[in-house]
Amino acid sequence: MEPLSPMSQMLSSPNLFIVITFGFKTKCNPSAFVEGFKTTLINAPRFSSKMVINYKKNGEPVWIPVSIRIEDHVTVPDLDYPNIENPDQFLEDYTSRIANIPMDMSKPLWELHLLNIKTSNAESVLLAKIHHSVGDGMSLMSLLLACSRKTSDPSALISNTSATKKPVKSMISAWWLIAGLWFMIRVTFTTLVEFFKLMLTTCFLRDTKNPLMGNPDDGIQSWKVIHRIISFDDVKLVKNTMNMKVNDVLLGMTQAGLSRYLTTKYVEAFGKRIFGNTSLAFSNVKGPDEEISLFGHPISYVAGSALVGSQALNIHFISYVNKIIINLAVDTTTIPDPHQLCDEIVEALKIIKSAVQEKRSHNMEAHRMKTRFTKSVQLNAAWHHELDTRARPDNLDLTRRHELGLIARRLSPVAQPVKLDPTH
Repeated sequence: MEPLSPMSQMLSSPNLFIVITFGFKTKCNPSAFVEGFKTTLINAPRFSSKMVINYKKNGEPVWIPVSIRIEDHVTVPDLDYPNIENPDQFLEDYTSRIANIPMDMSKPLWELHLLNIKTSNAESVLLAKIHHSVGDGMSLMSLLLACSRKTSDPSALISNTSATKKPVKSMISAWWLIAGLWFMIRVTFTTLVEFFKLMLTTCFLRDTKNPLMGNPDDGIQSWKVIHRIISFDDVKLVKNTMNMKVNDVLLGMTQAGLSRYLTTKYVEAFGKRIFGNTSLAFSNVKGPDEEISLFGHPISYVAGSALVGSQALNIHFISYVNKIIINLAVDTTTIPDPHQLCDEIVEALKIIKSAVQEKRSHNMEAHRMKTRFTKSVQLNAAWHHELDTRARPDNLDLTRRHELGLIARRLSPVAQPVKLDPTH
């Protein structure tokens, strides 16, 4: 028996799990997935163990290894695919339906659903329902990378980090050591402060009442899980122009989108109060930078939502190559129209991108004007230097003087060289 970690114990409820959607570029072969998971997923200890209560240790939950049969965890529904009128809506309803069913705690805490349904973004999909105590977004992304291969080279593993080579200095200055030590002190202090604030919020504080809050006493009434795919390049454009991180852009567009949504739905005062208190879950997970395949199936996108706690709104971002997938999991009794909220988040990014492009255009024009002015000043300086090297102005070669004058007028009409009369 292996005891649960403190975080896993906090997430041991049957209602706390993650729903992940994998979109594939080809039709899925169920037998290929079953055989593939037999050699990969089953080797992860938590995927081959079930959670039980150890009454000998004050009723604490523990992991117990069990024999596992992959087929018992894989569902291939028999569906009448040709008669499905709206595949996107069907997938959304199917995902929401499994999200409203508590996890079966009598076996290892994961299940898979394979659907050979063609949607607007994929030829087939795989839905994975994994209990949150098994892993978080980062650990599950690492597991995905370990199970997958590069699409460009089916025999090669993929790494989610790109190493940047930096020149190695032979001597490290004392100032660098002091700066590094100060940085570590700041990080440690910030971590302690944030952890203390988290404990205060968890144990004593309560969110300000706002339209997005669920009712902890009633629990979640009905989950709705949706996702939207946007361009990663748009996010990178804002990031690079504003000199910030990807997470800053995502959080900014989420805040702006929530503000737009609340403004259209409620009195505006709620929109100002919501961001000062925790009323939703927000996270983002970096996915692979290049296309990958899972057991011979090229992946088109990866979407995922963590359904945790009594919060009525969970927002998660997942990147995949040049895409970012916005994932919303909402309590429909609190937020009955999640698609409108998703539209507002996407529109917020468009507004931010437009403002950034305008700023970049202004900066580029200012840089061009500065460059032209600098060149004109340098040219005039060269003109006067040429004259100063001659004893008399009429000794200057007329052809050379004419050429310099033409160049100066072409470069800067506001800074033309002075016309000199050679008779004076």
